[in-house]
Amino acid sequence: MSARLAPLEPPFTPAVDDALRRLMGPVDAPPLTLFRTIAHHEALLDRFRATGATLLSFGLLPADERETLIQRTTARCGAAYEWGVHAAAFAPGLGLSDEWLHATWNGDAGDPAFSERQAPLVRLADELHDTGAVSDELWAELDAQWSADELVEAVCLAGFYHLVSYVCGAFAVEPEPWAVTPPRSGRP
Repeated sequence: MSARLAPLEPPFTPAVDDALRRLMGPVDAPPLTLFRTIAHHEALLDRFRATGATLLSFGLLPADERETLIQRTTARCGAAYEWGVHAAAFAPGLGLSDEWLHATWNGDAGDPAFSERQAPLVRLADELHDTGAVSDELWAELDAQWSADELVEAVCLAGFYHLVSYVCGAFAVEPEPWAVTPPRSGRP
């Protein structure tokens, strides 16, 4: 399937160019297709940038826990684009294994690829995806291990990546050529 909404191409308006440069940070690469798709709405692009930067760059959760939530949320939403970008851009630098990546797409919270701290986050992503809520049992487990501000961040992170997944799916955002392709054996 080709993209339903073609990503913007240069030259960009000054506001879009600024937002895209800020979204990409110090990376010397063209802006991601996802960002150029959202750029059809300048104000939302800037808000998207601010929210994403807060969650990715100024969050309180350790990076592997953040990526666990992102990878599992995007997998549950079937957002191969975003799952593949994070699998290529973040997982290797964090030492997250191919088994871990496979488990985020195909496994469950009991998969041995997940650490004891990652497993409840997988359950959190699953429960939020399936019900829009968190069971009392899981909440007690989360509350015992994470602070209130970390729990707010975790829920907001899952919600933000649902938004990202919706954008990817609704507009059929085409994969980046360098992104990882999700495993073939199905999704959770």
